[in-house]
Amino acid sequence: MTNSNKPEYIETDESGRLIIPASLAKQLGFKQKSRLRIAKTRRGLEIASPARLEKIYIEPTNLCNLDCLTCMRNSWHEPMGKMSMSVFDRIVAGLSDLNPVPSVFIGGLGEPLLHPNIVDMVRRIKNMGTTVEMITNGTLLTREISQQLCKARLDMLWVSLDGAKPESYADVRLGAALPQVLENMANFRDAMRLRSIWKDDCDVFHPTQMGIAFVAMKRNIADLPEIIKLGQQYGVDKFHISNVIPYTKEMIGEVLYYGALNNIDEERLIIPGLDINATTSGPLYQTMRNLYGNLSGSNINNVRNHCPFIDNGTGAIGWDGNFSPCLPLLHDYTSYNAYVHFNERHSHRWAIGNLTEHTLSELWNTPEHLAFRERVQFFDFSPCTYCGSCDRAESNEEDCFGNTYPTCGGCLWAQGVIQCP
Repeated sequence: MTNSNKPEYIETDESGRLIIPASLAKQLGFKQKSRLRIAKTRRGLEIASPARLEKIYIEPTNLCNLDCLTCMRNSWHEPMGKMSMSVFDRIVAGLSDLNPVPSVFIGGLGEPLLHPNIVDMVRRIKNMGTTVEMITNGTLLTREISQQLCKARLDMLWVSLDGAKPESYADVRLGAALPQVLENMANFRDAMRLRSIWKDDCDVFHPTQMGIAFVAMKRNIADLPEIIKLGQQYGVDKFHISNVIPYTKEMIGEVLYYGALNNIDEERLIIPGLDINATTSGPLYQTMRNLYGNLSGSNINNVRNHCPFIDNGTGAIGWDGNFSPCLPLLHDYTSYNAYVHFNERHSHRWAIGNLTEHTLSELWNTPEHLAFRERVQFFDFSPCTYCGSCDRAESNEEDCFGNTYPTCGGCLWAQGVIQCP
């Protein structure tokens, strides 16, 4: 039996140039004359290439059955709709042309379970042999839909849960009731465990997992410990925590990361792997509070000036077929961000093209898109998240380093403040 985790080695020639094994170069999507970003770390070198498409976010619809305080929908005026199956067919055809097939995350701005063909979408993508995840607000997750998603072999279902008590949950997710969502999560947990539903569909049981996505803000952060307990009770495998972006002035006071953006000394405290338990949690928390006043700079997640979308080879497809490099560039929106002193910041969408006119491979490999991914890899943008002192920080059209649209120096995803599953 071969060891799939066996390390491969990069050699140097007589001039000191790195020689990457052909098998590894192919696996990473490196091409001739590729330009790679190399970053020095404490353990050695980190090499990144934006060459290969690894993950696709697919937005089946931007419609939603809720009216949440945290939603981007509070600051935009875009057309609403659901993805046509002809656009989805183009996506499937595009994925089929790629080897290996990228993983797929179903979700964008809207509620995916509102799409009438959502189960078929999951099934068709899974039949291509790749990983499929999806996010939902959980309100439409009936017992029948839960079983259908598990039978379609969905790998991971993320449930957005921003409160552990009915009143705190309803305070954020207007129009929903926590008891109903928890009952639906129980339905999904039961469906994950029902091996009998596979009898007529496949020979092997496929494990589906469930996760909770929590958006942290002042009004709900006290619920986080109880969220973890609820998750464990309902069979949740993973937890994902992000900060909130205030899309309205009313949400400015909910931000928990203002100090974290201003603290850029990342080497003051180096922490090893530790068990977090009753013995360690108190001292660790007090240490971080005394040293930083926040949780930035701990070197636990050294993610400043790293785009999680570009670094991980992702793309995003809107319900209308428009293809963008990342979720933040999939829509126009206005926000009130800490680094521009809570003034308005206008983020304009950047669509490279549309799937109805181009193949997925063509859109991924356009010279304009390649140049943008390389630019983001080196991240030579003005530091708007630390400065924000000029009017250029109020949009993503141009920055004071001379970069033109779209600019990423003010992107909170690139600073590790906002995260997507």
